[in-house]
Amino acid sequence: MSPDHAEERPRQPAVTVRYWAGARAAAGVGEDVVTGSSVREVTAAVAARRPALLPVLAVATLLVDGVRRGLDDLVEPGAVLEVLPPFAGG
Repeated sequence: MSPDHAEERPRQPAVTVRYWAGARAAAGVGEDVVTGSSVREVTAAVAARRPALLPVLAVATLLVDGVRRGLDDLVEPGAVLEVLPPFAGG
């Protein structure tokens, strides 16, 4: 098949995932760029890449562009998803 007739595949949006505090420690990096159309897809992608994040993701607050979101919420292309684990202290 020639390139002119190659089937185009829809591209998933790239999302930047930033890790804070214990999430950064578990991930071993400050951020990742993955693809996904929902918070669930994005968190699954980072968990597959960095399995040590699984327990953190289970209890973390997830923000998309600064707004708290649930797993079924959609993620826009170019969004930033932040993983904030529970903080202790006072």
